[in-house]
Amino acid sequence: MTKRAIKIETLDGTAPAAIFTAEGHAGGQSRPGVILYMDAFGPRPALDGMAERLAAAGYTVLLPDLFYRYGAYGPFDTATAFSNAESRDVLMGMLGNTTQDMTIRDSAGFLDALAAEGVTGPVGTVGYCMGGARALNAAAAYPERVAAAASFHGGGLASDAPDSPHRRAADIRARVYVGSAGVDKSFPPEQSARLAQALREAEVDHIIENYIGMAHGWAVSDHGVYDPEGSERHWKRLLSFFEESLG
Repeated sequence: MTKRAIKIETLDGTAPAAIFTAEGHAGGQSRPGVILYMDAFGPRPALDGMAERLAAAGYTVLLPDLFYRYGAYGPFDTATAFSNAESRDVLMGMLGNTTQDMTIRDSAGFLDALAAEGVTGPVGTVGYCMGGARALNAAAAYPERVAAAASFHGGGLASDAPDSPHRRAADIRARVYVGSAGVDKSFPPEQSARLAQALREAEVDHIIENYIGMAHGWAVSDHGVYDPEGSERHWKRLLSFFEESLG
């Protein structure tokens, strides 16, 4: 597996990112692309490992730093970052000030970066935690490019916020998969029902699956609530979803 650091010029600056491909593969020719939208703790070895697994399955994977506007930060201890007052304040500040609209704008550059790697066909998006809503909003903003969008333990997918993804369901042409934690305050049952209704009314091909017994963050290996069996289930669903949607 190869990882290559790149820089992506956006309307707001320069975003560090990494491209992952399988060994022996030059560029992204004939390989579908995937954008992996990070969780709140930023790019790190755990997310690199996830990108590598997607690359091994046949994809050219882009992992961008969505917090690039803040310069250097972290690394954070995922087990204590939100219980420690100092790191919590830093994280909440970055989260609150990195808007959906910012990531939507940035995603044009992300797609261009994949195109520069030879990925000119359909692209998949997948996001975790804060990245879940961004993966869906990217599908709505770039329907001509994004053919599959997945969210795992994503929060605020059908909230009262004006940038909630469910409000843009009519713009989505991609297939959508949402895997929610069994009990998750950031995506409660009423939001799940609201998202399902919006996607049905927009005639979006979608699945919303509830992972009973899993906690928010279960799919990512360095989270304190990581569940190996639940994570493998998520991988089985995600890889099947991308294979069916992207080829």
